Amino acid sequence: MRRFFVPEQTLCGSEVPLFGETLHHLGTVLRLPEGEEVLLLDGAGTVCRCRIEALAKAEGKARVLERWQETETAFPVHLYQALPKGERMELVLQKGTELGIRAFTPLLAGRTIPRLPAARAEKRRQRWERIVREAARQCRRPCLPRLDAPRTMTEALPECDQELRLMLWEQGSRPLNEVLPPAPPRSAAILVGPEGGFGADEAGQAREAGFLPVRIGPRILRTETAGFAVAAILQYLYGDLGAGPGGPAPLKEAL
Repeated sequence: MRRFFVPEQTLCGSEVPLFGETLHHLGTVLRLPEGEEVLLLDGAGTVCRCRIEALAKAEGKARVLERWQETETAFPVHLYQALPKGERMELVLQKGTELGIRAFTPLLAGRTIPRLPAARAEKRRQRWERIVREAARQCRRPCLPRLDAPRTMTEALPECDQELRLMLWEQGSRPLNEVLPPAPPRSAAILVGPEGGFGADEAGQAREAGFLPVRIGPRILRTETAGFAVAAILQYLYGDLGAGPGGPAPLKEAL
């Protein structure tokens, strides 16, 4: 059954208003008929099986037939990603969402691109949110990952509270397999630098915040690839990628 994310407040009652991108996709792109059933999600775990009752040009509506709660099965990973050049952050968000990453914090490091003017930054944020939403819909995640506004390392790292904290840094680092605990930690943070890597002062700042410098093999991966590689390893060891076809069954709780 087709799935779509809608604003959380629209799923409070028995009738769901349809507008914006969701209405356009249902009515114009897919041309679904009245009476068709779809799943509407609020991005926080609430899922509603709904029947489309109207799809007009300006607005539509659907009727809630069933409502339940789903939880994420992926191991909780927070990716701190230094902003790469061009549109590579879009790839990070899309593929990271597919791999089950719970939160993204774009970082402004010493070798990242300069800050954008406010108007361009807002347009970029809206595009990033659309990419995350579409990726979560496509890979059938019940919850939307958190996407922070770009922050400096000084602002972001002191707030990190993940149990396992990994910094991908080729200097003074240990192999990843030497630092991964045999028992699953509660959560993990992955810190990835920009093209050219972190400076020595930035690496020291990360160490002070509890991050362990690690490397994942003999090859130097691009900044937009490194986070994927480690996230996949963590999901295999501690999450749902090693659970066989389909992973663990989603937990359904009646509301």
